[in-house]
Amino acid sequence: MRIAFYAPMKPPDHPTPSGDVRVARLLIAALRQGGNHVELASRLRSWDGTGDGRRQARLAAIGARAARRLIARYRKAPPGARPNVWFTYHLYHKAPDWIGPEVARALGIPYVVAEASFAPKRAGGPWDQSHKAVAAALGQADAVFHLNTRDSACVDPLLKPDARAVRLPPFLDVKSYAGPPDRKPFDRLGIARDTPVLLAVAMMRAGDKLASYRVLAAALRTLLDRRWCLVAVGDGPARGEVEAAFADLPAGRVKWLGALPGETLPRYYCAADIFVWPAINEAFGMAILEAQAAGLPAVAGQVGGVPGIVEDGTTAILAPPGDARAFADAVALLLDEPARRRAMGAAARARAVRVHDVVAAARTLDATLRALVRAAP
Repeated sequence: MRIAFYAPMKPPDHPTPSGDVRVARLLIAALRQGGNHVELASRLRSWDGTGDGRRQARLAAIGARAARRLIARYRKAPPGARPNVWFTYHLYHKAPDWIGPEVARALGIPYVVAEASFAPKRAGGPWDQSHKAVAAALGQADAVFHLNTRDSACVDPLLKPDARAVRLPPFLDVKSYAGPPDRKPFDRLGIARDTPVLLAVAMMRAGDKLASYRVLAAALRTLLDRRWCLVAVGDGPARGEVEAAFADLPAGRVKWLGALPGETLPRYYCAADIFVWPAINEAFGMAILEAQAAGLPAVAGQVGGVPGIVEDGTTAILAPPGDARAFADAVALLLDEPARRRAMGAAARARAVRVHDVVAAARTLDATLRALVRAAP
């Protein structure tokens, strides 16, 4: 199949690393693993973060022009060079799809969405125009892949009767995170081998990420009677504020590594003892999933889609959102019981292989899309 891929929030080749870019690239990899040809149909960013009605109208007009150009180009192309499916990733009121529905309708091909959310409370508000566009796109969708099951309650009622709502667990290339524990990355940081390493991997920006770091800092302040060292991987415009949140911790308790290339991260996951991340308002948390794939037990916030990528009490311990005391208690439990954290790490790796590998995702995507193409007029 030939698939026209579009990510209205941020294109998959955007230079700034983010979870959105990462998931878009993983989806493309899974689609290609099924033997499909994937074309990036547009790089138009429809994101409006402020609720500016004039900006939304302008983006809608730009999207309509882009759709007309694509329709004209595809119609001129030989039948074998036209897309069989339009695939949009991450659809919500701040980043609607102004292009895909029109192109799919004109070409008579299935319109498919992965990771859509719909908030009825946005009706009539600053994003009303974009909110209506999301509702219309979902009403046209032939299939929606849910990476976060919590989205389905508001999304599925908008789908047409014959549309497919498909569970697609978040995924990655699990084999990239295999490897024996090797403390060398932490030896270079001067961390004693008998000191448990807590690992946090996250961008440093204002809002939910900064709030998560602050909860983590508050939790760790209550655990100074235990041996541990936090290794923080990440960078961003709020780095100064993040570091300030940990400033009153004793010297040597936190090591700041900044941003690291993705290919080096598995070594740090495999070498650490516990992954720690409060995950304030996370959709599901790719870093938590990476930690699970590396066999690392996690302490995380019980928010969003996080419960869908871990097994609370078996591969991770989840704390109520923003509750620093409960988060600290969970970290203390794993610090005090090395055998338990090793068992949880092994269970985490097994679950990642079974449920969250790109091979399983490729099968789910390919089977659904081929069925839609066969059923298309």
